[in-house]
Amino acid sequence: MQLYHGLPIITNKITQEEMRGVPHHLLGRIGLEEETWTVGKFVGEALGVIDEIRSRGKLPILVGGTHYYTQSLLFKDTLADEPALKIDQDTERLPILDESTDIILAKLKEVDPIMASRWHPNERRKIQRSLEIYLRTGKPASQVYDEQRIRRDDSPTDSLNGVGNTRSGLRFPTLLYWVHADKDVLYPRVNGRIHKMVDKGLWSEVQELSDFRKDYESRTGNIVDQSRGIWVSIGYKEFRDYQQALDREPQDQSELETLMMADVEKMQAATRQYANRQIKWIRIKLLNALISAGQEKNIFLLDGSDLAKWEDEVIKPATTITERFLSGESLPAPTSLSNAAAEMLTPKRAYDLGQRPDLWQKKVCETCGTVAVTENDWTLHIKSRAHRKAVGAKKKLEHTQNMPQRETKSLQADTLDVLESYVERIP
Repeated sequence: MQLYHGLPIITNKITQEEMRGVPHHLLGRIGLEEETWTVGKFVGEALGVIDEIRSRGKLPILVGGTHYYTQSLLFKDTLADEPALKIDQDTERLPILDESTDIILAKLKEVDPIMASRWHPNERRKIQRSLEIYLRTGKPASQVYDEQRIRRDDSPTDSLNGVGNTRSGLRFPTLLYWVHADKDVLYPRVNGRIHKMVDKGLWSEVQELSDFRKDYESRTGNIVDQSRGIWVSIGYKEFRDYQQALDREPQDQSELETLMMADVEKMQAATRQYANRQIKWIRIKLLNALISAGQEKNIFLLDGSDLAKWEDEVIKPATTITERFLSGESLPAPTSLSNAAAEMLTPKRAYDLGQRPDLWQKKVCETCGTVAVTENDWTLHIKSRAHRKAVGAKKKLEHTQNMPQRETKSLQADTLDVLESYVERIP
């Protein structure tokens, strides 16, 4: 989100003071009226900056952000490398991608049933992306991924400054740092950070975005797609209830205060969920990608849980390891730095589901209507309390509905017994 122009609070841009004279690149490059950068556009722009920095004998440092974008930049032979997907930001958007999710999914089932079975029906952006790959390349996304896997498996081992690199290798000799904090420390920090953003003027930026949207739609007659780009940033969409209440007349001050507090809590919850997704991505996708590339010894977790120990547990280890990396010396075992490193640098599972189409198994629960896209999701669902409760309720309903039929059969049987008894007594 820092790629967008302005909005320093919502996008949490680094300040000039925090930069300490170090040049920062690609900040504030996208105007609000411009098309959102695709991953291919981002990778192309970032590689240009990296090449320019390296040409001056300087060291590029990648910071951030959305892991899908950063991992596509770090690794060769990703979707961003597909020539047909290196589209400029002003490329005309494909109309079908603006249709309802049901229509997009139906089209995806028609052209790429494998990928259609991969996604949950609510995963609109992933469904859109899979269909977009087909429309841009003429190949099903599943085929594109298969071809990439074949190229990775067939690629020879090469070397990056003496560091072994195999299969889906890194583009450059790379040292990765993950600044981590325990959840019982991280969550209060997140909540406090949101309150600071509010105090700094978050609401004024929310209002600025809202005013821009209204003006743009009035001027152009086009509806802003609020499912993409800056419009899905944490800090804007959570305040929609409050914005709508402000537009109503008369305004109830008590209601506004209640909505503001509720929306702040929504933002805090969304930020906590985002932090959890980032951790999950690192422990599944990034770690497995590094293992596949033979580079798992180049990622280090720095434990930032205790701010009083920041110098000793974050700055000093990072400085020492970086110096050794740049001088070509051997590095310590990543899991040796701390207990947190030993735990968190073990992949959450031994594979990236996105690379295992053989495990994509969509199932629909006839009782609950729940859709599961993996065997693990299905197992979790059928063992869940909600599922068991729904099954029990269904059985109870079926029992109740069958009672009149059973009572009728019982009455008929009793009547037959009486008649038979009466007939037997007739001389």
